[in-house]
This record gives sequence, C-alpha cells and structure tokens, in this order.
Amino acid sequence: MTQTAVSETGVEAPRGPRGIPLLGNLPAMGKDPLGFITSCARDYGDVVALRFGSWPAALLSNPEHLETLLVKQHRNFVKNRFSWRQVKAIFGNGLLTAEGEDWARQRRLAAPAFTGERLRSYGDVMVRLTGRMLDGWHDGDVRDVHHDMMALTLRIAAKTLFDSEVERDVEEIDHAVSVLTDEIAVRFARPFVIPDIIPLPGHIRYRRALRNIEAVVAHMIAERRTSGRDTGDFLSMLMQARDENGEPMSDKLLRDEVITLLLAGHETTALSLSWTLYLLGQHSNIDAEVATEIREVLGGRAPGVADLERLKLTESVIQESMRLFPPAWAIGRENLEDCEIGGHHFPAGTTFLASPWVIQRNPYHFPDPETFRPERWADGLERKIPRFAFFPFGGGPRVCIGQRFAMMEAILLLATMIQRFRFEWQSERTVEPFPSITLRPKGGVWVRLHKR
Repeated sequence: MTQTAVSETGVEAPRGPRGIPLLGNLPAMGKDPLGFITSCARDYGDVVALRFGSWPAALLSNPEHLETLLVKQHRNFVKNRFSWRQVKAIFGNGLLTAEGEDWARQRRLAAPAFTGERLRSYGDVMVRLTGRMLDGWHDGDVRDVHHDMMALTLRIAAKTLFDSEVERDVEEIDHAVSVLTDEIAVRFARPFVIPDIIPLPGHIRYRRALRNIEAVVAHMIAERRTSGRDTGDFLSMLMQARDENGEPMSDKLLRDEVITLLLAGHETTALSLSWTLYLLGQHSNIDAEVATEIREVLGGRAPGVADLERLKLTESVIQESMRLFPPAWAIGRENLEDCEIGGHHFPAGTTFLASPWVIQRNPYHFPDPETFRPERWADGLERKIPRFAFFPFGGGPRVCIGQRFAMMEAILLLATMIQRFRFEWQSERTVEPFPSITLRPKGGVWVRLHKR
C-alpha cells in the first residue's frame, strides 16, 4: 500500500510504502535494508516518504537532491539522531558524531594528518606491513581475506596515525568490532532505544566488546604519555592540542577521537579491498589485466606513492568495487528547520536517508549497473556524471576526511597483493552483503591463493 498526503503548506507530500501502525516502515527496513530501499526507489521515485516508528523520514535518490542536502543547505542538516544515537557509546563526541563548532574544531585539528607530505609518508608503512602479511601466505592456501584485510588495515591505521604496534590486540579488536556491528544492526531496526544498562544478552556482549576496544586505546594513550615522545603523528597532535583557554583535550574526548580514527580509519579500506578481491576472484580476465598493468608499471619492485598516477586500472577496479559495494551503504541527516527538497515540504526533525547502494546502481549513469565493469571509469567517467551519482565517501563539508588516505592505501595494498598472488573465490562459501554501520561481507570472503 502507498501513503500520500498533502502538507500544511498545500504541497503534495511524496509517496511511499504505508508501513504498519506504531512501527511504520521499521520492520521492512530491519528485515532487508538493501532490498527495501532498492524497491522503494524503484516503485516510488527519487523522493520516498517513510516513517520509522514516530520519526518522519524520506529516502532521496536523485544526485541533485543530495547536493541540496550535503552542500547547498548543509547548515540546516545534522547527523540524524535516529541512527547515531545507536553508536554514541562507541564514538562519543569524536569527529564522526560531533556537530557545529565542536566538529569544525576537531576537523581542523585532524586535517594535517591526511594531507601533503604527511599523507605521502604513510605509503612505505602500508606496503611494508602488507609484505609482512604476504610472507605468511602460501600457494594453495584457502583464506578469509576479509579477516586478513581487517587485521592489516588496523595495523596500518595504528602505526601511521598513532605510531603504535597493535599486533597482540588485532584479533581481540576484530572480534569486538564484529560484535558491535551485529548489535548495531539489531538496534537500527528498533523504534525506540533500550538503555545499555538493561542486561539483554546483546547489550552484555556490546558493552564487553566496547570495553575491550577502550582498553586497547587506553593502553596506546598511556604508553605515549609515559614515553613523552612527540612523533609528529595524529596522537601527538591530539595530546598537544589546546582550547581557547589553553586547556588540553579532556581524557574523554581524547578517547573518543582515538577510537573514531582507529575504527573508521581502517574499516573503509578493509571493506573496499574485501569486496574487490571477491569480485576479482570471479573475473579472472580482469584480474589478469590488472596484474599486467602492475607488472608493467612496477617491473617487480614494491609499489610506492609515486606509482599511483600510473596504476589507472588498479584504481578503476577499486572504484568499481566501491560503486557496487559501498562501505558506507547509507548516510543520514536530520533537518533543523522546515525545508523543501524536490518540490516537497518537510517539517523540522525529518530523517533523510541517501544510499550509495541505490544511487550508484542507477542505469542512467551506469549502464548495465549490476555488472562489474572497471573499464567504465577509464575515460574520466567521474567527471562526466553528476556530483553525487558516485559518492562512496559522502560529500560536502563533512566528506570523509580520510578519503585520500583510504584510496592511496587501497591501491598500494591491492598492487602489492596482486604482484604475488591470484585470488580464486570459493563459490561454495556464500557471501551476503550485511548492512550495519558499514556494508560487510557476511560469512567472509574465502579465496584460494595461487602464487604468480
């Protein structure tokens, strides 16, 4: 059934699925988020009216409307409270969740870690740690490369941003992140918040996982304070930062920032590479083309930052993977004041969703959209399509601060791995996209390694 209404302004409200009393569209969204938003965009168009419990919502699938949301009227929109209330315990008031002047100040503080010479200096660390991982791989091994990518990019984030070795903590953090992801997916489907203090089994696992991550972060911070070293990395910048009154960052905010950058700073790249290896494992012809490019550009040596401009097909493969399986499968905003988008009026407090999963599969911008075709990016496609037809890192002032870090890392890591191995996906191990905060491959990505 369809819901259609006329607002108090006399403007016809957008159409959308009616939902059920009290819960609205939450049951359908919770059961199959990707399928639900895909069918909504297909059946109702670019602007779809939704309701999550008592929260009015709208799904936007037109790149022009995204530009209004994220750029032209961005001051009227904040991270939507319906979703982010579920992760506040994890990220606190870190860069990912902060708003207003708090966010602007934290963004200015973090920016130098992801620009210029400092960004380029990370390349050697990325390649060295990848090589160390590959030294433990052997011809014929069957591995879950998603697990491997999560561990590798965590080590890289810890070393480059915090000059810390987390070797002994990798398995614990990986397990903790998986527990948090599973629980958050459950919470997103609820129309109300159940306080963490209620001893539900999921809450107990959630709190334990969060404590484990906090313990690792506390150890990193304590280790740096004990040594007194200033390595010029992101952690040093955080600890030296002073507010307008000359006061250092509080222990709570320091914890929030480190957790935000450690977790968000590694998962995007890990997921991009996991889905890329999943796709290459099914397309041996494309894998061979990428291997040829890498061999011709590198001549057998290790890749470096200076090679990025010449690894065009390698980059296109990653872009196409992120088009089909965007790590951030949906973004959300909430309007502070009444607004109009696409000719429709929305009252303040409306939750707006926009999904790269949906928009990046639009056949108008991407012919044959369900097919893995890296060559579509070869002739500057990104410059020809609308600004928000492809937005795996978001956009506007709150575009992902680590997008250049993530792309550099993904290209260097993929080139290093493909130099040494071919990946054959094990089709009997099914892979299912699992949408929580990010889009994870449920069941892992199992491949057989073939030494080149």
